[in-house]
Amino acid sequence: MKNDSKLTQLKNYAIKLKQDTFVLYLSYKDDRTPWYAKAVAICVVAYAFSPIDLIPDFIPVLGYLDDLILVPLGIALALKLIPPHVIEENRVKAEEMKKNGKPKNWLVGTLFIIIWILLAVWSGKLIIDLTT
Repeated sequence: MKNDSKLTQLKNYAIKLKQDTFVLYLSYKDDRTPWYAKAVAICVVAYAFSPIDLIPDFIPVLGYLDDLILVPLGIALALKLIPPHVIEENRVKAEEMKKNGKPKNWLVGTLFIIIWILLAVWSGKLIIDLTT
């Protein structure tokens, strides 16, 4: 019984986190949001909506670390920087937007692919240099 309540709490937290991501997406486009809050919100939203993670999920432990720690911390920080009245107005809009599915950020996804390719090339070159 106790595990069910913890699981329910975790599910509710995940739903709220997803909703807050949509709120940030709308808030960084709002003219009433300060520039520094927009900068943080843009980074968090771009990463959260990216189809590719900086650390892929198939890497044990580290793969989920960004999703479990970095994204929630980024969302919390961005929400603290945005004026409360902007957040409240965008919560209503976010609920409607969530029904249509999350937007994809292929620009950030492409950036992560390029980073991984460059790391693979660099690692390959390093290995070749060490073996010769």
